[in-house]
Amino acid sequence: MTTEITPTVGTSPFIPAPATPYQGDIARYWNEEARPVNLRLGDVDGLYHHHYGIGDIDAEALGDPADSAYEKRLVAELHRLESAQTDVLLDHLGVIGRDDLLVDAGCGRGGSMVMAHQRFGCKVEGVTLSSKQADFGNQRVTELGIQDSVRSRVCNMLGMPFETGSVSGSWNNESSMYVDLEDLMAEHSRMLKVGGRYVTITGCWNPRYGQPSKWVSQINAHFECNIHSRREYLRAMADNRLVPQAVIDLTPETLPYWELRATSSLVTGIEEAFINSYKDGSFQYVLIAADRV
Repeated sequence: MTTEITPTVGTSPFIPAPATPYQGDIARYWNEEARPVNLRLGDVDGLYHHHYGIGDIDAEALGDPADSAYEKRLVAELHRLESAQTDVLLDHLGVIGRDDLLVDAGCGRGGSMVMAHQRFGCKVEGVTLSSKQADFGNQRVTELGIQDSVRSRVCNMLGMPFETGSVSGSWNNESSMYVDLEDLMAEHSRMLKVGGRYVTITGCWNPRYGQPSKWVSQINAHFECNIHSRREYLRAMADNRLVPQAVIDLTPETLPYWELRATSSLVTGIEEAFINSYKDGSFQYVLIAADRV
């Protein structure tokens, strides 16, 4: 079964239900967000992400820090690592056909959706609480001429507008910390067909540390979110017929991104918390891929 996508015209509608004051706060947060680190990286090739990067730094591509063009190359390198992260997420969706439907829960400005459509040729829908993000994403896919296949909607990821069992693959890419995990996994389980694949890449606090560290608390305050533990993800999946096929610790792969970003003009003040929490083991960057059974 496929879902038709109607080209979006004008402002994306806000679909509040089920709405809470917190969701209103998050919608305002992302409607007002315009950090250069999210926009300048996307300007490199028109893929605008809202997540972090993984992989080794290409020192040869960066060149000499004293060179006047070094900062431009650094921005391009950070963006390359961002897109590499999306590639890894898409790798874990499994076999996807052109007639399948994919859903990006918490789609941001839509870079991951564009990459998914370019790879699989199928329809991709995204949801976000931010009308600003949805409008940006819809304008971008119109510029690319793929508006009949890719669309952003403004709605709550705990009540997504897709028929039960209609989705072949879905994901949260650094967006699950804004919702209750039991409710989120129940919604993904509902809309995924049996055998469909759910993937998340997320930061989570490490239960072996004992409790969220001071660095994790700083990250929560910075992004107005609530970071979950790795254990909570696995428990919520088990409760909702999502069986993990892969659990991968990406922490070593994301540290180079953060250490490079901390040397750039794009710093936001949260880099130290990420670097220190990854190094002391209190915070982890993980990928979990699970099948709907």
